Amino acid sequence: MSLWKKYSWIAYAAVFVGVLGHASTEFVAVLSGVSGPELSVWRFLLGGLGLIVVALMLPGSRNLIAPLRCDCIKIVGLSLLGVTGGYLLFHWSLDFASVAQVATLVTTVPIFVALTNLFVNKQPITTAKIASGLCALIGISLLITDGYLAKLAGSTDNLIGIMLALGCAAAVAAYSVMVKPLICKYGALRMSALTMFIGSLGLWIVVGVFFDVWISTARLETMPAGALAALMVIALWNTTITQFLWIGGLSAVPDITRGSYLFFLKPVIAALLAIVVLKQTLTAIQLFAILVITASVAFEALIPHLKQKKTALDDATANQSCPATIPSDR
Repeated sequence: MSLWKKYSWIAYAAVFVGVLGHASTEFVAVLSGVSGPELSVWRFLLGGLGLIVVALMLPGSRNLIAPLRCDCIKIVGLSLLGVTGGYLLFHWSLDFASVAQVATLVTTVPIFVALTNLFVNKQPITTAKIASGLCALIGISLLITDGYLAKLAGSTDNLIGIMLALGCAAAVAAYSVMVKPLICKYGALRMSALTMFIGSLGLWIVVGVFFDVWISTARLETMPAGALAALMVIALWNTTITQFLWIGGLSAVPDITRGSYLFFLKPVIAALLAIVVLKQTLTAIQLFAILVITASVAFEALIPHLKQKKTALDDATANQSCPATIPSDR
């Protein structure tokens, strides 16, 4: 049994590190000089290849053919859904909606995880999850738009971009939930490697077809050493390592919806990185938004402990209210 299956806190920690990888991608991308669809193709091609290499190095995950023989359609389908489809919709949405709108809407991934988990696994969505999720989304909207909600609302011209961004969040969330049975069957490393690499091949094709950007190794030869190093960091750290931790951690946590709520911290981490790395100042509204988001995620994380304490208190109260049994004289 893997450690993150045995100890749930390790699984939650893995998911959090995965969120760190998501949040820091844009900062490293600035150093690489690569952006847009080209960045996603390089990220998942190189990152997926890195996962393949790691899987081949370990005896327990070396057999990558066996899963494809037994569940080829499922694996390819999830690869196209979570990587190819999800990131195609992401970049397409930027053609119609603002960066603030897309960034806010993509952070609805935990909401779609809860909905997918409801329909696929019949896991009910509790009132506490709904409340904490809505509070987190309000804080994210304030943080990303710097308090100007009109920027988020936009106009009717943004409707297509908004729908595409929501489609991206839904695709990534559905992939995260539906890949769990395959991970239980074949392991997180093999499934991460196969889906990331197969999805990257699909992404390479659709980016070439729809964006007319065909990625080739000739592009790498023209990159400066610093830009190439940054691209390798995105591939290895932000994809090979953190995508594996994100996917594997979510599959190992006892409550996948609760685990996915850590994704709400992505804009908070990005804001803190902007303060530390870019020396940006923190406004009062941004500080308030960070507190709201963090409190919402913390509340969701503490719910199991609060329930345990309430149950223990109720049991203790019930024991005190019951009279002790008086032994019979006979």
